[in-house]
Amino acid sequence: MDPATLIGFVVSIIALVVFMILEGADPTSLIFLPAIILVVIATFGAAMASQTMDDLKKMPNWFKMAVLPAKVPPATEQIQVLVSLAEKARKEGLLALEAQVKDIDDPFLKRGLQMSIDGTDPEDLRSILEGEISAKKTEDKVAAKFMNNMGGYAPTIGILGCIVGLMNVMGNLSNPELLGPMVSAAFIATLWGVMAANFWFLPMGAKILRVSALQAAQMELLVEGIAEIQAGTSPRTVRAKLTSLVPPSEQQREAA
Repeated sequence: MDPATLIGFVVSIIALVVFMILEGADPTSLIFLPAIILVVIATFGAAMASQTMDDLKKMPNWFKMAVLPAKVPPATEQIQVLVSLAEKARKEGLLALEAQVKDIDDPFLKRGLQMSIDGTDPEDLRSILEGEISAKKTEDKVAAKFMNNMGGYAPTIGILGCIVGLMNVMGNLSNPELLGPMVSAAFIATLWGVMAANFWFLPMGAKILRVSALQAAQMELLVEGIAEIQAGTSPRTVRAKLTSLVPPSEQQREAA
């Protein structure tokens, strides 16, 4: 799991537990299986109902994107690769990159360079690569929307659990000694709904959008680099242009 995501989850839970202790409540009361089953499974089911079957097949990747470390190489590393390619292309021509392209792991960069070597028109090349970026952003928004949908459904489903619990309370008014624990159990479902939405589902949706933005920025950097290589720009100028696209904070971190 991404350390930042894990830390955020843990800090949120700790804050809730400390609050409950300070309020004199028992944190172990959170471990109420009926409420957990209702909120987690029903929320997941409701969110699934808002998607297509093709979307649901992508869910494992969505959850990976939400909780695993982002696969975004350092921008300076990408720039160095592009500058090296620019040097070779400047000296020996684009066709000299044919052998090196086979060793590139990044499929987006590999496709772009291959199209460049094949003589694709610069405007068409940029249009194709930018279209890929746009398509990726659109797909990532669907993943984020799924998580945000769960964040929207969970509190309401928690209230539904509370209503069911209170109905059970009303059916046992003849047993006053049971009413307190039963009312408490009813409200735990609401707590789980609000907690799941704001501690997990909504942050996961935000995480997907953040990772998507980082990956898109890297792809845009590659597009600029490929365009400069195709144009025969000097390596020094390629480095300067690409470095100007990197956030200052990242430039300083790499320099340190």
